[in-house]
Amino acid sequence: MMTKDKLTDDDIKQLMENIRDRDEYLSRFYEVSLKVPESLSITDPPMKNGQMNNNALVKYKNVIRNMFYKEILKETKSGIENNPTFFDVLEDLYVNKIIDYKILTPSAIHYMKNGRLGSVFSSFYFRASIMNPYLVYSLNQSVLRGTRVFTPTLGWSSYCYGFLESPHVIEYVGTDVIPRVCKKTSEFARTYYPDKTVTIYDSPSELLLQSKPFLAKYTSHFDVVFFSPPYYRLEMYPGKKQSTTTYKTYKDWLTGYWENTIKLCSKVLTPGGKMCYILSGYGPDNEYDLINDMNKISQKYFTLKSIQTMYNKNVHVTEHRETDEKIMLFVKN
Repeated sequence: MMTKDKLTDDDIKQLMENIRDRDEYLSRFYEVSLKVPESLSITDPPMKNGQMNNNALVKYKNVIRNMFYKEILKETKSGIENNPTFFDVLEDLYVNKIIDYKILTPSAIHYMKNGRLGSVFSSFYFRASIMNPYLVYSLNQSVLRGTRVFTPTLGWSSYCYGFLESPHVIEYVGTDVIPRVCKKTSEFARTYYPDKTVTIYDSPSELLLQSKPFLAKYTSHFDVVFFSPPYYRLEMYPGKKQSTTTYKTYKDWLTGYWENTIKLCSKVLTPGGKMCYILSGYGPDNEYDLINDMNKISQKYFTLKSIQTMYNKNVHVTEHRETDEKIMLFVKN
């Protein structure tokens, strides 16, 4: 708890000035993080293999964040205790006049004195991660070369956007457990890519392994599978069908969710088809070795061809065992 004797009058004045000038910060946040570019077309050259950066050309992230601003900034919770969401803190500060104690810590005061209150919000408070559609586009153009693509999650519609911008892609199929994301992804594809075949399923990916109609239609159908799976309990998404709700322990989650999803990926890929996913080695309290545990299961069904680092700015002050995210590329046995 921060006490008054640890704060100076100047510290309090700095905070009051930032509260008073909230419109300036909120307008700047909209311009940087929510404003959609005039054209959705990705005309920039794709990043090269080995140079993938999730923070390159972040204007394409704005499209996704604008579509799902409430889900990303407020409704998705951190799996780390005492880490409120970005929107919850803004609402408390600017509407309810409630000041979170972290805003008054020495490092936060330092940022405020240098005109960087936004760095306090983005560094200290939780925002759901977003895959940059430009990165998805670049991976397909430079590495995957997919024409028929399946994604076992939708990634807030970013996978659909990135793949459908690729001229190679003629069909995109994806599934997710958040109904609003499924609906919005279908609407987005239908509106902007009417000439491409797009099918969206509202279902946990592992349950599609038991769906006879799905398997009859898509067995050995796709040449690429791509996704960034849930990092176990690092992010807690809205909805009752989430994998961490269904499978109560890490061991059960690896078997029930992950291995069954990998089995599904193997069934729907053509011989020699590529499976690519992005993971990081951290978890709540550093207790889960996601990369090794999940790759070990994947290698029962696939051959691991390469691992490369994806640069991704670590905006949170919580330090993890391994902050670099890895792009894993497998080929169907």
